[in-house]
Amino acid sequence: MDKVIIFDTTLRDGEQAAGAGLSAQEKLQIAQQLEKLGIDVIEAGFPISSPGDFEAVQLISRKVENSTVCALAHANPEAVDKAWEAIKKAKHPRIHVFLSASDIHLFYQLKKTRDEILQVSRDMVARAKRYTEDVEFSPMDASRTEPAYIYQILEAVIRAGATTVNIPDTVGYAVPQEYGDLITGILNNVPNIDKAVVSVHCHNDLGLAVANSLEAIRRGARQVECTINGIGERAGNASLEEIIMALKTRSDAYGLTTNIDTKQIYKTSRLVSELTGFIVQPNKAIIGANAFRHQSGIHQDGVIKKAITYEIMDPKTIGIPASSLVLGKLSGRHAFQERLAELGYTLEGEAFKHAFQAFKELADKKREVTDRDIESLIEEELRTASEVYHLDHIEVTCGDHSIPTATVRLIGPNGQAVADAALGTGPVDAVYEAINRIVRVPNKLTEFTVKSVTEGIDAIGEVLIRIESDGVTYTGRGASTDIIVASAKAYMNALNRLLATKKTRKD
Repeated sequence: MDKVIIFDTTLRDGEQAAGAGLSAQEKLQIAQQLEKLGIDVIEAGFPISSPGDFEAVQLISRKVENSTVCALAHANPEAVDKAWEAIKKAKHPRIHVFLSASDIHLFYQLKKTRDEILQVSRDMVARAKRYTEDVEFSPMDASRTEPAYIYQILEAVIRAGATTVNIPDTVGYAVPQEYGDLITGILNNVPNIDKAVVSVHCHNDLGLAVANSLEAIRRGARQVECTINGIGERAGNASLEEIIMALKTRSDAYGLTTNIDTKQIYKTSRLVSELTGFIVQPNKAIIGANAFRHQSGIHQDGVIKKAITYEIMDPKTIGIPASSLVLGKLSGRHAFQERLAELGYTLEGEAFKHAFQAFKELADKKREVTDRDIESLIEEELRTASEVYHLDHIEVTCGDHSIPTATVRLIGPNGQAVADAALGTGPVDAVYEAINRIVRVPNKLTEFTVKSVTEGIDAIGEVLIRIESDGVTYTGRGASTDIIVASAKAYMNALNRLLATKKTRKD
């Protein structure tokens, strides 16, 4: 088998990252982009964990056409049944059963014997098999489990009907050599291993998730579980884009293929970052802002003469245009539309009109509008597309000898303008107080982050905030050359998500 199956768990393990939280519609948006990316298996969620997760998995199952839709389940009857209930409408359904296997977990957490774990694993795989032919099993914490016991479990669950057996490095403890040896041992010592695909799922606690995954693939694993931007529990999961581009760039070393359309990588990365609120670090491999930027004079000279001197990948292969079309205030609709297409965006009608108007307003303030500026504008347009309240006007007065005061006007659900004013400890606090007087939804601000999207004194500033209401966290982002306006937009984005969620629950 010369193809690696790509199993994406951004919507399940990725959403377990502290601070992440996605609505059902946001999960569907990501799932549909993952399908465009060419993902073989989309792990849509953990249906028994919450009604919201059940709803999201069910929605994705009905909408996704080509990818297999997978639901995670504890090794107990109710969880397995709930997983099937969520995915039974999928064209290609899979149930993924998991249960701890290491003595550490058995002794301290589950209080069960190895024989009991073996029996439950076998029974729950058999139960899942009654619903669907496609069943996956994971002995959790496999990298800290005695190999002989892993062999025993795998043989039993394959006999019970598992068609994929996944070997999790649950706590990111393994190093490549020993993890590779575990995969080799499994292939050599599990008698019926030829009846199942060997999969790997690595965490990044020691920064080795991608290295361990690639070594496992080299040793014979043919499914790899990963996430967009490497998000996930604790330090995250193996980064999908790094694994894919390693296999593609070093095909001489691996000789393996995938179904991934690499030109969709950058767009997918930006979407996940936008919806989760997790910023991609500039030096992140493949999709970081600096991944294809060169500051050293020697490097610049080499790239100008021949890109391959300092670039081992063509940025076009992951969806980043190789050349930069400089846009400014004299640029027309056609040039703007062409640039959007190169960046992977398609806007029509009112959406394009609003985005072009925002571009023109920005171009009046900046000499040059960069790709990141444009991406920020489009993300802002997408954020405002489903607003309950729209930010229409802000006016702030402040100084070292005055009390910060803000006047805010919002356009409400009925299209009427509502205005109010408030005092605050600072200009942003005053703006938020004024908005709260209008919207009147109790919440607590738990995080406020400001960063520059582009360089220079005229850079766009981006604000990321998180608010909490009724124990649920909502993320908001806003961008503007005025940081107070960006802060207001971010707060409105979070409030609109909160209001939309409350409306959905009420309906």
